[in-house]
Formats: sequence, C-alpha cells, structure tokens
Amino acid sequence: MIDIRDKAAANADYQLTKQDVEAWEAKHGKIAPGSFVILFTGWEDKWSDPKAFINQDSKGKLHFPGFAGATTKWLLSDRQISGVGTDTHGVDPGLDTSYATNTQIAKAHKIAIECMAHLDQLPPTGATLVLGPLQLQNGSGSPLSITAFVP
Repeated sequence: MIDIRDKAAANADYQLTKQDVEAWEAKHGKIAPGSFVILFTGWEDKWSDPKAFINQDSKGKLHFPGFAGATTKWLLSDRQISGVGTDTHGVDPGLDTSYATNTQIAKAHKIAIECMAHLDQLPPTGATLVLGPLQLQNGSGSPLSITAFVP
C-alpha cells in the first residue's frame, strides 16, 4: 500500500509516479512479482459527501488522484504486479479520459479495484487480500467483498 494522502490533499489531480514508487521501495523493499499495489489517497474520507467524492467541476471534469499511465506500465513490466486498487472511484486520475491504467490492466488480464475502504488499517506490506466477487455475466465489473489478513 502506497500512502499518498498528503500529496492528494494538496493536489486532487495527483498522479502516482515511478519516483513515488521507488521512494516507497527505498523504505519497504522492492515490490515483489505478483503483488497487488494499493494507492491510499485518503479519498475514502469523502465517501459520505458524494459531491466531494465525485469532485466534478462546472465544466464536467473530474478531479481525483490515481495511477499515472506510465507508472502502471512500469509496474506491469518491471514489477510484474497482479493488479491495482485505490480508495477513489477510479484507478485512473479523474483527468485521464484515456483511462490508461484501466486499459493496461485489462489488456494484461489483471485486477483493478476501486472504492476500497479502511486502507488506514493496512500495513505498507504483507497483507493478504481475499476477493469475493459476484458472479455476473456480460458485465464490465462486479462489486467485491474484500477481506484483508494483516500480519
């Protein structure tokens, strides 16, 4: 779990960079292949205020933090991650209308999880996630029940 709450509070359009990941790795160790990378932005605190959570301006543009497309590409190729998750309503930053992270994750047959909660209870490394999706047909996604086992 990479905690960027301070950066997201200062800039709602913040995008996780490779440098952010490398700084996190300097403290916690290299991300192991097969790891699921969670971006903790603090956005879950806005859940009870839908207007603040969606954060759409008068021109219809969305403003919330997420994974930069280039960072996702690097995580997939150099760290061989299993997927990404975040506490916002999209793994892509709100301003990324190309959906670079979602597209790359889908093409790689990996997992993208949005609207994760209680991320403040997870350690930076070592948690095991158990995902319980609904078995839907012909859908683009599914609600999940997520349980984290924390060491």
